[in-house]
Amino acid sequence: MAPPPKTPSRHRSRSETKTPLTASVFGVNATADASNPFIVPSRPSSPIKRATSASLQVSETLQRQASSGLIRKGGVESRLDVVTRDYVPPKSEKRSRSQPSVNTRDRFITTRDPADEVAATLDLMSLNPQSASPGHTARLAAATGVPLNRRVLAYHEPPPAASSDPLMAQARELVRPLYARAGSAPAGSSGTTGKDRKISTFPYKILDAPGMQDDFYLNLISWSCQNIVAIALGNCAYIWKAETGEVVLVSEGPEGSYISSLDFSNDGQFLGVGYPSGTVELWDVEGQSKLRTMTGHSAQVGCLSWHEHVLSSGCQDGSIWHHDVRVARHKVMELLGHQGEVCGLKWRSDGELLASGGNDNVLNVWDGRLGDVGTASASSRSAARWTKRNHTAAVKAVAWCPWQPALLASGGGTSDATVHIWNTTTGARLHSLVTPAQISSIQWAPHKKEFLTTHGYPTNAIMVHSYPAMEKVAEIRDAHDSRVLFSALAPGGELVCTAAGDENLKFWKIWEAPKGKKGKETKDSTSLGRTHSGILSIR
Repeated sequence: MAPPPKTPSRHRSRSETKTPLTASVFGVNATADASNPFIVPSRPSSPIKRATSASLQVSETLQRQASSGLIRKGGVESRLDVVTRDYVPPKSEKRSRSQPSVNTRDRFITTRDPADEVAATLDLMSLNPQSASPGHTARLAAATGVPLNRRVLAYHEPPPAASSDPLMAQARELVRPLYARAGSAPAGSSGTTGKDRKISTFPYKILDAPGMQDDFYLNLISWSCQNIVAIALGNCAYIWKAETGEVVLVSEGPEGSYISSLDFSNDGQFLGVGYPSGTVELWDVEGQSKLRTMTGHSAQVGCLSWHEHVLSSGCQDGSIWHHDVRVARHKVMELLGHQGEVCGLKWRSDGELLASGGNDNVLNVWDGRLGDVGTASASSRSAARWTKRNHTAAVKAVAWCPWQPALLASGGGTSDATVHIWNTTTGARLHSLVTPAQISSIQWAPHKKEFLTTHGYPTNAIMVHSYPAMEKVAEIRDAHDSRVLFSALAPGGELVCTAAGDENLKFWKIWEAPKGKKGKETKDSTSLGRTHSGILSIR
């Protein structure tokens, strides 16, 4: 690149050659173009210089040197670079503020040539062989281990993706236990729990319950808000008071028969009892006396559910009756929507909806408003609001979510073994979960976003699942020696009571009460502690 033009000194002799830039550099040009930034009119020469310049003798040699642009003075050569082209500024394109810039380069990432960057870096490091000693450069490169003219940091190709070969994936799964953390239990083993959950795989209490019916379609236990557990053994109904451990016989049915269902009222004052003959009895819990007998069903009453003064009963013929226990004509509505036995029945806490499951693999959601039997309003409300046929086996397990009233969970029998979560406002199915065994009951956790399922053959397990992730949080394999048929949740929401065909009633501590309410809500667990540990007999 040529060096910049040098401005000549004013005491140099003027050249006799007349060029376009001679006057602007050496003398005065009266016709100088004022618009050209490179043509600047010179000031008038000094009178002293004009006077002295006339007496100077200019030789022919000096004139030839000046005309050629090369002047020798004292043995030093100096060349004048003459500007032959005027500067033309680039055209600037006007644009609005909203218009983006045409330049797409990043202001922080340079677009220079990598070779130029390396050369500039080497120049700064004095590693360029042209500007440094070759021996010093070689010794420095050998000492640092950095090859010359090569970048130290550079981007490379990404590592190859993991193999998608199914055989390799299966091999990784087989060797995964070899690299498992010490003390961790393999998936599917007895009593497995999640990383952040510790659930005891041993029951909190065990009660002996001889004579319990081993029938999947019955509902034989209930836990009241007064911390009292009711259980049906044969033709008798017993209550077990958790605070004192006292066992009381409440009702006794006819000889040769058995109790097919029972349920506490919302206040825990009354107990409804159903029989295979189709009769429903109402008992006073405190006085152990029968208040009334309500007849009308033609077959076995397999499930009962209370809402305030209305006791609903599901029959083997597929019908559901609403009994108003305050009036003599107790039947206030009949719901017809099942072709098989009704084995699951549950009111929502606000009483607006009623869910029912049947042996015909159908789940129905009914309007909770009541009307007189035989009227037009009653017939219009007797049709189900939602009818779901997604299950492929009997639907016994139905449960309403306590912290999201619109959510309803349902579980199917052996050939289905699937939990479905429904939005009863829109009728949409939100989630589905396939389990390894038939589902006999579902319980929602009141203080956590989880729910519990009990299972029959082949696992006889109790499983806890998270919601809405639907992931297994904990599992207790072989919770009973026989299939787990029934379950009930304590009023505090910490303990779950399960019953099975092995004639045992077991209490499990599944959840913890909230920290702010722990001292108030642990009444049921502390009350259970007052009884003797081990196996307690009800009969």
